[in-house]
Amino acid sequence: MNEASPGPGSELAYKIARLVEEKGWNQEDFARITRLNRHTVHQILHGGRKRQLRNITISKCAKGLNLTVSELRHLPLERLIPRMHGKPPVDDDTLKILYERATLPELIAWLDRNRDRASELTADEVHELLDMQAPGGPLERLGVEHCVELLERRRHVINRVKDIARTEYFEFLEKLVQLIHEKVKPPPRRV
Repeated sequence: MNEASPGPGSELAYKIARLVEEKGWNQEDFARITRLNRHTVHQILHGGRKRQLRNITISKCAKGLNLTVSELRHLPLERLIPRMHGKPPVDDDTLKILYERATLPELIAWLDRNRDRASELTADEVHELLDMQAPGGPLERLGVEHCVELLERRRHVINRVKDIARTEYFEFLEKLVQLIHEKVKPPPRRV
């Protein structure tokens, strides 16, 4: 990939090239995932400083990288890389809710020790974590660290599934999910 710093008007192609490199994809992987032709991908990844990208190309690149067009266009690389790997943008309001509503001493102590990890929790995960602090709930029974770890693992699996769903392995993934779902779904209720 092109390691030189980007020139004026070419930051976007440079960002895309760095993000593709960060994902560990080669030119063929990125072309397949974005459904862009190989020539276009080659120009983005190797000669992007000279090329003005079309909106449809930017949109396909953003989707392939699991980003919005706005994120891809406007966020700096240091914020895009964690976002691309499925880490949510830090939401200070959500984090504030977690700190305000945490009542379990073990959760409060965990928050004091793990502010960075707490800031990566999504709004849904925060609310789920807060619901777990009921007396005799999972946070007391299993421990805060274990519960947070499960939330983080689930997010990681979901992000990997999203990545796989954008590849030629989608049909295999679909069949695998259907098989597992048939095993875990509750039996139909009889009236």
